[in-house]
Amino acid sequence: MRRGGRILALLAGLSLPGTAIAAPETSPLPMARPAVPEQITAAPDGSLQRPAPRPEALRGATLASAVLVMPRVVGKDASGQLCGVPGLTGKRIAPITSRVEGCGLTDGVEVTQVSGIPLSIPAQVDCTTAARLKDWVDRGIVPAVGNRGGGVARLEIAGSYTCRPRNNQSGAKVSEHGRGRAVDLRGIRLKSGEILTVEADWRDKDRLFQRVHAAACGPFGTVLGPESDPYHNDHIHVDTATRNSAYCR
Repeated sequence: MRRGGRILALLAGLSLPGTAIAAPETSPLPMARPAVPEQITAAPDGSLQRPAPRPEALRGATLASAVLVMPRVVGKDASGQLCGVPGLTGKRIAPITSRVEGCGLTDGVEVTQVSGIPLSIPAQVDCTTAARLKDWVDRGIVPAVGNRGGGVARLEIAGSYTCRPRNNQSGAKVSEHGRGRAVDLRGIRLKSGEILTVEADWRDKDRLFQRVHAAACGPFGTVLGPESDPYHNDHIHVDTATRNSAYCR
């Protein structure tokens, strides 16, 4: 009987076809299923797999370091302002390349307004030149005009970035215009509607454009006007070429 009792006990744990075995009145609680770590994902066959090890170059990387490699937001810098300068309005532009050696603008902006004063045409320059332009407008042009005709309504721009030799003379060195470091001012429109031009008003009794010219000496490395040469008789050229001292004529 002892042997038969052992056999019956073993059979009690088996489920035979067409039979049902009652569960014990008391049974232990099932073991808790271990939590699946978040980094484990399901493979196509349903099994769980861990991802490949993180590349050495990315170990320890933070969100801040990842943000540094994101594309720059067009039109704004990290401060939310064009070139980080309050009062400059416009947008960043795609790099300008050229087959001509010395020409190109890799990190340029297109300025449309300076301190709320619109430009007749957008000025495509680098940020250094854009910032100097604002300084010239605030400290030179606006004070020189004062309340004449109600003040400055618009700046008449003759040119900014363009790949060409100096003074458009064949064989000359590349102009600072070809590097996005120059702006040509040909006139000022007043709020009254009157337009003052360098060519017509350089020698007027108020000497307005001569004072505007003088105010550019300092913010800019080069300042050329009607008294410099025949090539600048109708505009004031300013640029941010690196010099030991300002060249103003």
